[in-house]
Amino acid sequence: MINALPPALVLILGALPLIFLKGKAKGVWLLILPVLSFINLLAIPVGSFWSYDFLGFEVVLGKFDKLSLIFGYIFHIVAIISNIYAWHVDDRVQSIAATVYAGAALGVTFAGDLFSLFVFWEMLTISATFLVLARRTKAAIAAGARYFMVHVAGGLCLLAGIIMHVQETGSAAFGFIGLESFASYLIFIGVGVNCAWPFVHSWLVDAYPEATITGTIFLSAFTTKTAVYFLARAFPGTEALIWIGVAMAGFPIFYAVIENDLRRVLAYSLINQVGFMVVGIGIGTHLAINGAIAHAFNDILFKGLLFMSMGAVMYRTGKINATDLGGLYKSMPWTCTFCIVGAASISAFPLFSGFVSKSMVMEAAAHGELRFVWFVLLFASAGVFHHAGIKIPFFAFFSHDSGLRCKEAPKHMLLAMGIAAFLCIFIGTFPQFLYQLLPFATDYAPYTASHVIAQTQLLFFSALAFTLLLLAGIYPAEIRSVNLDADLVYRKGAPWLYRVCDKIFNGINDFGDRVFVQQFPAKLSRFFSDPARNLQSYGVRLLTEATGEEKTLASRQESAERRTRNLAYPVGGGVLLTVSFLAAVSLVFFFF
Repeated sequence: MINALPPALVLILGALPLIFLKGKAKGVWLLILPVLSFINLLAIPVGSFWSYDFLGFEVVLGKFDKLSLIFGYIFHIVAIISNIYAWHVDDRVQSIAATVYAGAALGVTFAGDLFSLFVFWEMLTISATFLVLARRTKAAIAAGARYFMVHVAGGLCLLAGIIMHVQETGSAAFGFIGLESFASYLIFIGVGVNCAWPFVHSWLVDAYPEATITGTIFLSAFTTKTAVYFLARAFPGTEALIWIGVAMAGFPIFYAVIENDLRRVLAYSLINQVGFMVVGIGIGTHLAINGAIAHAFNDILFKGLLFMSMGAVMYRTGKINATDLGGLYKSMPWTCTFCIVGAASISAFPLFSGFVSKSMVMEAAAHGELRFVWFVLLFASAGVFHHAGIKIPFFAFFSHDSGLRCKEAPKHMLLAMGIAAFLCIFIGTFPQFLYQLLPFATDYAPYTASHVIAQTQLLFFSALAFTLLLLAGIYPAEIRSVNLDADLVYRKGAPWLYRVCDKIFNGINDFGDRVFVQQFPAKLSRFFSDPARNLQSYGVRLLTEATGEEKTLASRQESAERRTRNLAYPVGGGVLLTVSFLAAVSLVFFFF
């Protein structure tokens, strides 16, 4: 037995005192808690721990290997940085939700079975929803509701797949699954929702920009990265992921170029970067998976840094649209500097973190002779430099002078951004410290002459293209607009589908109610009120229609009815009941 606690429970249970704490005491506890959790994690050796029996299956709350540990490390680091950044937040609900959210991400990361993983997976959904709702605007409430519904649908798909997979295999262990059965496809799709795959990605660009300033920092770090971890654990080498990742890396570029909301630009950029990770997992070689995991580690830092810089701008100015900003380098020089570090990192400048991880995935694609994939990733690299490396800092801090004059970001925000910026530069300069944490041994050397020159050329000509397009007036103007995305299909299509289903299924229901609930029982009731008479009347009617002797038979029917009323009914009814009883007994004897 080890002298440690499950990392997830440290944060989740540690959120309970936040119900009673406030002010500086709350802020201090939020800083201490992830540090204590990190120390607790470092004391846990490699292996599986906290194993329990549940309905005949083994539930494992702690599975520690190099793959889960590297995600555990970065999740703790970003939780510490984010809590420093959020020192000023006095919203108790938001603080509790953020802490539980980080704990749930750790729960998914270290889960050794599918049942406990699913519990933590749904805790991610619930706590993240509160981070969106915490802004308390009409748009945030609507976005939070949509976020919740989309992820509940994905969670149900995942749960169905887990149940079927456990039934098929007889094991709930969380390991390699692969696309081998219908159950595995359900799990695959359920994870894909959280990973923001094409056509189910709109929840990300819908909810993240509507969340609170600090809530977005947490959101950018956990949901998609836990999905990346899941794919790396359960679906490495799945070819479908290569093409899904290619689409993710490519299409967000076009939206980010025309988007006015700079936090929404970063949301599209997040999908673009996750695309690189998905491609690496799909390729499945040691180099590719190492590259995907390393890029996930780095992306959490530099994407968080960019969201923090834009959050600081929004905190001081109350604005986030490119059309409303500009010239802020005069008022917020430190924030501007940190933003440029994040932009250089995401653009993979040499000596910055993105350079030492993104190239691993592209190198793996080149070694696998995936020329088209390599070309799309190269195009995506140029695109991300364009919209995140240039557009974000240019329109926020330079461009035209908006006339806004404000204070520099608060000191705790600058400290958080400074830590993230330092890590981006440190990892980019000394990548071996990151490489030692990767799941597989690697001798990859990013700083070769050919790689440095090629990447520098790509960045130089991308910057030149941006400059020429801007000077020529061809570059898409930043305008106040709403860009249509894949969610238009279900936002507009859902009411239409509802009306169609209402007509078809409720029509069938109304028909069944009318025929089988109202008309048929009523006719049976009338028939059995006088069965002998009704049978004779029906027989006479059939004979009349068959022979055409309507008048003669009508009189016979009338006289027969009179005789039936007077004499036949008791005998006829008794005979009918006797025959029915004998028929029922015969059927029972025959079948049973």
